[in-house]
Amino acid sequence: MATSETPVAIIMGSRSDWPTMKMAADKLDQLGVAWKAKVVSAHRTPERLVQFATGAKAAGYKVIIAGAGGAAHLPGMAASMTELPVLGVPVKSKALKGMDSLLSIVQMPAGVPVATLAIGEAGAANAGILAAQILALSDQALAGRLTAFRIAQTESVAESVED
Repeated sequence: MATSETPVAIIMGSRSDWPTMKMAADKLDQLGVAWKAKVVSAHRTPERLVQFATGAKAAGYKVIIAGAGGAAHLPGMAASMTELPVLGVPVKSKALKGMDSLLSIVQMPAGVPVATLAIGEAGAANAGILAAQILALSDQALAGRLTAFRIAQTESVAESVED
């Protein structure tokens, strides 16, 4: 169970999604934001999903990052059962290389939003940063760390193509 010191939940439909979703965890670690990861399958563990999503706010979470591949119902189903912001990460699938995941997550009906990121690792990394940005609205120390992160990122880009 989370506490107020663990504001971000990272959920995914399968353990095989972790290599992708770990990119969100890595960015949260870099920004000093606590998180907890859990496998919650919309199709194989529906009762676990209901229990998690309906109890997430009371457990102290403030943002949910949900990654799923294929039919990718997890982000939308989680969003339907919580008032917390849900950031959806389409995990690359074998059959359609993540396009199926992307379309499943992004096409939510009006009234049940899921902020949908890019397919794969870039989307997961950006989900971690976006979760931190949401939290930074009420956390000045985190806002400062985000500013430093952005400055360091800018400074790491070489202006020249030469070594």
